[in-house]
Amino acid sequence: MSGHRTLPGITLIIALAFTLAWGNGVWAQQMPKAVTLATMTPGTSFYALAGGLAKVVSEGSPIQMSIQPHTGSTTFIPLVNSGEVDFGMNNAVDMALASHGPQRLQVAGRNPFPHAPNIRLLMRGTPFVVALLVKKDSPLKSVHDVKGKRVTGEYPALQAAWFQVFALLASGALTWSDVRVVPVPGANEGVDALVQGRADVAMFSLNGAKVREADAAVGVRHLTADCSPEGEKRVRQAVPGYYTRMFRAGTALAVVEDTCTVSYDLYLTTNKGLPDPVVATVLKAIWEGIDKLPAFHPFFKEWTRDRAASAEVTIPYHPGAIKFYKDVGVWKPEMDQTQQRLLALNP
Repeated sequence: MSGHRTLPGITLIIALAFTLAWGNGVWAQQMPKAVTLATMTPGTSFYALAGGLAKVVSEGSPIQMSIQPHTGSTTFIPLVNSGEVDFGMNNAVDMALASHGPQRLQVAGRNPFPHAPNIRLLMRGTPFVVALLVKKDSPLKSVHDVKGKRVTGEYPALQAAWFQVFALLASGALTWSDVRVVPVPGANEGVDALVQGRADVAMFSLNGAKVREADAAVGVRHLTADCSPEGEKRVRQAVPGYYTRMFRAGTALAVVEDTCTVSYDLYLTTNKGLPDPVVATVLKAIWEGIDKLPAFHPFFKEWTRDRAASAEVTIPYHPGAIKFYKDVGVWKPEMDQTQQRLLALNP
């Protein structure tokens, strides 16, 4: 009698074990051992930020994340869109242009990005800050003195830099036609042109390793843009998604006096086909290890949980990210409205 009573229990245990084994097998199939994060070349702040994220993910999850450097986002956005690269370190403006495509969105009559409708957002990160750069002994005092000077431009491998300099010039009511353009492929090469004396003005992110290298070589300082209400308005009209920020003297490398800069939000992105468990695993590692990030770069001080999920974004979130943010209680109704609006543009 007792044997007959335990048979259903034994059957249930076997069925449960089979279910768990099958579930773990499916999970294992979806969970890769390694993933790639595309970013820019060593010396850029993007590279340092990507390195910090990769280390936190690798240490806090069963997935090893490695960095894949590229000259600029122009070269790796198509790879993230196709799924050839798993993740990308991008900015809000580039992603708006790429996600909507040249037929739907242009800035100053320009959108150099091929249509990338398959890219989705995992996490909104820190504001990224860029500023004009000159030699320390330059007579130039502000963006208003740049007219007629040699300014690095074109940036075919890093189209984001074209928009960044365009916005910085716009703060001072200047355009590309007001300066002498020195063609360079990317941001690092722009600083090289400044150091070598081929340009009077370059552009780079605050606290960038390349700025430190240039400062050690010839001495450099950031040149202030125009943070007046009029300058702010000109920046926002020039490139939607950009805004100005003032940094006090000494608060960043090569900021030797109060300096107006241009900022925009950074994104951690992926392909919409990446399985939800992979997205959740990566986000969980960053979420739990977020306090470790500032040690890798000063910009990580503003890479916070509070900024991760937002209605103020330019591309749709990955569904796995939405589920994660709902699980941790930070997803809000207005974010659903933004998500639906953006998905309508890129289903």
